[in-house]
Amino acid sequence: MYQFSRAIYRELAPHIVAPKPGVAANANHEHVLRACEAVVERMAVDRHYFARPERTLFCDIRSHFPMSEQGRVHQVVARYIGFAQQFLIENPLAGYASICGVAPQCRATTRKGAACQRVPLPHNGYCPSHQHLADTEDRELVAA
Repeated sequence: MYQFSRAIYRELAPHIVAPKPGVAANANHEHVLRACEAVVERMAVDRHYFARPERTLFCDIRSHFPMSEQGRVHQVVARYIGFAQQFLIENPLAGYASICGVAPQCRATTRKGAACQRVPLPHNGYCPSHQHLADTEDRELVAA
């Protein structure tokens, strides 16, 4: 998954403005890279609850670019985040495993209080045995 965040950074790095005097020379570059990685990590781990990752990333990094480059920055961010979202749709378990190092587990707990060990369905994070919990969450969100 980090190939997406690194690709965004590599394409935008030449356009990052120099930091203010008294700040480390690579501070802006580091902030842009960390923001890219954070968004991609969150997409892989918690994408069902991350509505607009491209907007989040653009808002986080736009202050490190001159006004003349804002359109290009938004274009690059939208393109690579789209690629990452497509990858996660096609390989929902691979993205999580590449970030966390282990396969995802169901979000539910068993009757004894232990975490469910089954592999979740890609669209909601619950295994087939706990699918009814996802339906309950949806109804609660609509009611609120």
